[in-house]
Amino acid sequence: MAHIVITSGPTRQYLDPVRYLTNSSSGKMGACLAESALRLGHQVTVVSGPVQVSYPTDACVLSVVTTQEMLEATQRCFAMADGLIGAAAPCDYMPVEIAPQKLSKTGRGLQLALQETPDIVATLGALKRMDQWVVGFALETEDVRFRAIVKMAKKRCDMIVSNSAEAMNSPDNSVEIIKRDGEVVEQATGPKSFVADRILHQIQKHLIEHQP
Repeated sequence: MAHIVITSGPTRQYLDPVRYLTNSSSGKMGACLAESALRLGHQVTVVSGPVQVSYPTDACVLSVVTTQEMLEATQRCFAMADGLIGAAAPCDYMPVEIAPQKLSKTGRGLQLALQETPDIVATLGALKRMDQWVVGFALETEDVRFRAIVKMAKKRCDMIVSNSAEAMNSPDNSVEIIKRDGEVVEQATGPKSFVADRILHQIQKHLIEHQP
């Protein structure tokens, strides 16, 4: 049995007390991955941004809001885990300054200064021990496979799941599962529950069963 940490859902980066940057990630893929991992007998910890989806009751679920909070919670959990599946879609940018009061209309428009948020998968990929593994997700809109392979190498992932933007907030997904050497080990299309089962099958075969 492995202890698997799964990040799931979006994060929010607040501009003022009521407005924030985010994306349309629903957490459905993360919930399905958690269910699949539990069916295989693994211990599961989910680090989730704000979602409406329900996670399996047998999973330990940690709720966060910002990308920084997700990073910190995931780091704590990953230190005691065997592997990470980075299925979340954290917000990539945050405002340089957060307004303390609600921003009001002025009739002149608004310019935002943004900075990048920390990269969760890349951070943990760089910190992983020899007996740990990291699986990333790559959501691209062009040159999908090429960019996924580049992202896998850059973030030091052991495997990456490449999917498209159409998967966001959809009940279905279409993915390519790619090993570290660039081999596409499987293409899976269908309900996210089915796709999650295929992803866990490949993780079990290539990563868990080959752990030192």
